[in-house]
Amino acid sequence: MDLVGNLYLPEDFDANKKYKAIVGASPFPQVKEQVLGTYGPEMAKRGFVFLAFDYLGMGDSPALAGEFKQSRYMFRLIENTWDAVSYLGTLPYVEEIYGLGVCQGGSIIASAAVTDHRIKKLATVSGMMAADPFQWTDKDVAHQMIAAANISAQKIYETGEPDYVAPFGLNDDQSKEEFVSAAAYPAMAGESYDYYGRDGFRGPKAVENFSNMHIGDQAMQSLFSLCEHYADKIVQPTLVVYGQDAPTAICSTAFIDRLTNDPEVSAFGGFSHVDFYYKPEAVEKSADTVAAFFNK
Repeated sequence: MDLVGNLYLPEDFDANKKYKAIVGASPFPQVKEQVLGTYGPEMAKRGFVFLAFDYLGMGDSPALAGEFKQSRYMFRLIENTWDAVSYLGTLPYVEEIYGLGVCQGGSIIASAAVTDHRIKKLATVSGMMAADPFQWTDKDVAHQMIAAANISAQKIYETGEPDYVAPFGLNDDQSKEEFVSAAAYPAMAGESYDYYGRDGFRGPKAVENFSNMHIGDQAMQSLFSLCEHYADKIVQPTLVVYGQDAPTAICSTAFIDRLTNDPEVSAFGGFSHVDFYYKPEAVEKSADTVAAFFNK
C-alpha cells in the first residue's frame, strides 16, 4: 500500500546537490494540507527538502482492507513515519534526515526517533509529547473516553460499518457561535474553531479532504503516549518549541524534564498552542528556530 505525500523543494533546487531533509508529523486529526502544508513551504524557503504525507486512513492515503477512512492509530503513525524516513533515504539528493512534529506530531516523531537513528535530529512545536499529565489527570474523563471508544470498537466490529464521532465536539457544519456557546472552555474553543471549524483557516471548506469527524475508537490508542516513557532513551539532538502561556505547555515541559540528551528549548510568550499552526508571526519564529537548530 502506498502513502500519499507532498514533497517541498527549496527554490533553485538542483538534484545534483545534497540537501538536509525533514519528515513532518502532523497534529491530530490533520491531513498533509494543514499544518504540514504551512511548514513545508516555510522550511523549503529556508533550504530544506520537506516531506508532508498522509498516514494510513487519512487524507489521500488509503485505509487498510476492512477498515475505514478517518482512522488514525498511534502505532501505525510511528510505523508510517519510519516508512517516510525510508522513502527520503532513497532520494539521491538527501544528505541527512531530520524530524519535525507539531502537536500530536511531536509525540509521533519523538516515539519514532527512539529506535530510528536515521532521524539525526528532531524538533517539536506545540508538542503533545508528555501527554499523560494532560490526558490522565482527570481519570474520570479519561475513563469516559475509553468507555465510548470501547462501545464504538464493538459496534464497528459487529456491523462492519464505520462509527464516526466528533472527538472535540466540533463537527463540519457548526457555526463558531454554536460551537463556542456549548464549550466548557470558550477561549480555547474559539481558537480551535478559527483553525478547524467549518469557516476556519484550514477547516473542511478550506481543505477538501479534511473532516473533523473521526472513527470512534480513537481514544483506545490516543491515550497511549509512548515517547514520554522512553524520553531518556532518545539520543538525537532535540529542540522543543512551545508557547509558555498555552494550556498544553505542560506536555512540553514535562517531556523536557525527562530528556537526558541536553535538549534545546525555545519557550515563546504571547502565543497559544494553535498560533504555531498558522499565525504568521508564530510560524516565522518557530520555523526560524527549527532551521537554525537543524543547520548547526
